[in-house]
Amino acid sequence: MVQAQEKSSAPPVPVQLAQVQVQDVPVWLRGLGQVKPQQSVEIRSQVDGLLQEILVQEGQLVTAGQLVARIDDRAINAALSQAKAELDVVQAQLDSAKRDLQRYQDLRQSQAISAQQKDQQQAQVQQLQAELRRVQATIHAQQVQLSFTQIISPISGQVGIRNVDAGNYVRPSDSQGLFSVVQLDPISVEMALPQARLPQLQLLMQQIRQQQPVVVQAYLQDGAELLATGKLTVVDNRVASGSGTIRVKADFANPDHRLWPAQSVVVAVNTEQLKQALTVPVKAVQQGPQGSFVWKVEQGKATVQPIQLLHSEGVLAVVTGVSAGQQVVVDGQSRLRPGATISAVTPAATGIVKANAELSKKGTAQ
Repeated sequence: MVQAQEKSSAPPVPVQLAQVQVQDVPVWLRGLGQVKPQQSVEIRSQVDGLLQEILVQEGQLVTAGQLVARIDDRAINAALSQAKAELDVVQAQLDSAKRDLQRYQDLRQSQAISAQQKDQQQAQVQQLQAELRRVQATIHAQQVQLSFTQIISPISGQVGIRNVDAGNYVRPSDSQGLFSVVQLDPISVEMALPQARLPQLQLLMQQIRQQQPVVVQAYLQDGAELLATGKLTVVDNRVASGSGTIRVKADFANPDHRLWPAQSVVVAVNTEQLKQALTVPVKAVQQGPQGSFVWKVEQGKATVQPIQLLHSEGVLAVVTGVSAGQQVVVDGQSRLRPGATISAVTPAATGIVKANAELSKKGTAQ
């Protein structure tokens, strides 16, 4: 009797409480990824010559078609002029041969000359026509070579650190180019996921084919600030035999250049949305010999409530076995016993709804 009185007079256990909420919960598939430019080119000389001028600065943003460097073109211009002069000579010879052929044809009709003489003149005209085409081809080749002395950027992007200064003699066979140009916006991120995730990825590919965007988020590191939000674009067509992983790629708008080529980032892919799910804080979920449970509160008393943990996402846990609006203990469980009187000292610092809003904006790597 005395022991019962002592038990009933035990002080309430101070705990923090939260309510079971019903809400939509995004499910994220996470992994490490690497930022890759969608286009990257090494600017090289396509002709031998003196690098006359570099027209862009290191780190400068350039547009596709912009002139970035010049090669000395005097030798090529001289060869082009020579070929044009040769073309004029051959053209004059051809015109004269055609006139002679016309006269030979008239004479042949009157049988003033032999057929052999006419045929020889016909062959001369054909030979000069072939020579004319050869010279025209030479001119065209020289014009192409001349165009190579004006180096333009084939893409829009940022100029890298240059490897060669103006005044150096450059060749197409040089081991290094003049500099690189890398596209920064838009930009891509690739990551490799275990092949066990393939069924989920196949479902995501179906969404992409149906033009339903799949949201992807990129973070500098676990728990860091969100860098960019993009969309999944492709799942690779095979599993890598060596690593047992499958590559996926997402594209991101990158106007502020927060994503940088070759940068390592944490990637979160939104695989699905759990609709009207029962959620509790992850801290409320406890593990016992019989599985997962929470401490629920009824009439000021603590009671063990078995649950099934369906999914956990950041600070949220999606469960079954509880009802919306029930109060569960999120802190102070270590002192609880079934039937213990509780005292709610401080509400949970963040409610479930706030936690879910935070989660929708931020994914953390597991």
